[in-house]
Amino acid sequence: MQSKSVGIVGASGYSGELLVRLLSRHQGVESLVVASRSHAGKRLSEVLPSIGPSRFDESCFIESDPSALAASDTEVFFLALPHGVASEFALPLVKAGKTVIDLSADFRLFSAEVYREYYGEAHPAAEWLKKVPYLLPEWSGREALGASLIACPGCYPTSILLPLLPLIKGGLVDAGQVVINAVSGVSGAGKKASEFYSFCERTQSVLAYGLAKHRHLGEIEEQLTEAAGEPVVLQFTPHLVPMDRGIASTVVAPLKADLDAVYAAWNAQYGQCPFVRILAPGKAANTRNVVGSNCIEFSATADPRTGRVILTSVIDNLMKGASGQALQIFNLKFGFEETEGLL
Repeated sequence: MQSKSVGIVGASGYSGELLVRLLSRHQGVESLVVASRSHAGKRLSEVLPSIGPSRFDESCFIESDPSALAASDTEVFFLALPHGVASEFALPLVKAGKTVIDLSADFRLFSAEVYREYYGEAHPAAEWLKKVPYLLPEWSGREALGASLIACPGCYPTSILLPLLPLIKGGLVDAGQVVINAVSGVSGAGKKASEFYSFCERTQSVLAYGLAKHRHLGEIEEQLTEAAGEPVVLQFTPHLVPMDRGIASTVVAPLKADLDAVYAAWNAQYGQCPFVRILAPGKAANTRNVVGSNCIEFSATADPRTGRVILTSVIDNLMKGASGQALQIFNLKFGFEETEGLL
């Protein structure tokens, strides 16, 4: 396994900062370039002092210029950018022979029409949508690792898809009657100056948002539709809660088999996966157990009164929901131990 020169575009946001921390201790990273329009010229240790001490402390942020980055010697780029911006970097970098692991939503969807529906604008590079693999490491086929541009799943979708996909594909639940409620910490909104996300507004507050049509719904339904082999439409309601990190999702669906079949499907798919913890029936997953890790925890409880199964699932939205999963993909693609830099 050959060490890689790595760059992060958008390195000063929450996901970017965490990537800096993870890559700084990764044994397969020989050099690290950090790019940010707002911090160009500043030392890494000055902008992100909580990262140190690190072998890259004296590195300086460079300007986020797609052409300059494409012309550089850096081999692999992580894009920790907002949707609509990431594609401005992804395409020049890929065309220059770089590998790009994109944490944004720009290439998560198959359909330009679905992108417009959920993001309210035309996709900036619609012709690429069917070319870019959506890579959920514990589920997706390994052929996706051969791509030069890889789309990382979103945080809510990761927490929902991993427990639900094997059940949908196996016909163990009624795919047409799935109801999901989920809660997220405030860091899921990114690093932005806003009264809405200020401490006084969010503390002692639980708020449902994105009612009926949250942006991640299109992504979730596309992946479940592919697994089911028929259109899947579900109800998804996210909530914002006063914690900094973590996502907890509760999925309810009519159960068409018994609980043993649910656990058999999970163990068959995830039994050898280092970041999946399958809890005993009836034991609810707890965000406290996964925050700071790249693990997902989930369980199932049968409700004989209603004939439904209740799935509880938790992740750290910045780790398994973003930066940790991106590094997991990096490890798998380049032949490093899957857990390198993540344990």
